[in-house]
Amino acid sequence: MMKKTLSLLMLFTAIFTSKAQTEISGVDVAERITIGGESLLLNGAGLREKLWIDLYVGSLYLETKMNNATKIMNDDSAMALKLHIVSKLVTSEKMSSAVTEGFEKSTNGDMTSLTKEIATFIDIFKKEPIVKGDIFDLLYKPETGVVVYKNGKIAGTIKGLEFKKALFGIWLCDRPADKGLKKAMLGS
Repeated sequence: MMKKTLSLLMLFTAIFTSKAQTEISGVDVAERITIGGESLLLNGAGLREKLWIDLYVGSLYLETKMNNATKIMNDDSAMALKLHIVSKLVTSEKMSSAVTEGFEKSTNGDMTSLTKEIATFIDIFKKEPIVKGDIFDLLYKPETGVVVYKNGKIAGTIKGLEFKKALFGIWLCDRPADKGLKKAMLGS
């Protein structure tokens, strides 16, 4: 009887644990996070790959799940992107270059009104080397702007809804950094 009870308890624990998080490329992706005083729900997560190499796991967290990329980009409510670096090939220089390219696509080449904000954001990646295992949390709070965390510590803040739209557009616009990752972040 004790063995059956223990087996049943282990089964329920396994089921509960599998619902509490998802594993992608060795990274446990939580179903819910609390960051900067905001409690957010996982909308979707996936892998950013290039030439069959896993670069980072990207996760999108929202207050309420939705699958409309344009609505998410334009929404003025709390949300976060989590980037968990899984490759030593991701460096500060490569991340800065990729983000610059992402902003160009996200803004359809018109970054002039966000030049200062984009430069501030890119400088965050240049402050110290990016290494495998680093985690970046990009939290948008309407009253504050985008708060960038690196490994749980605030690395910088960039104000403005327009900047947030362009930033989230890197992964959610019509020409995203990775179409498969966009689809995964939208929960599709």
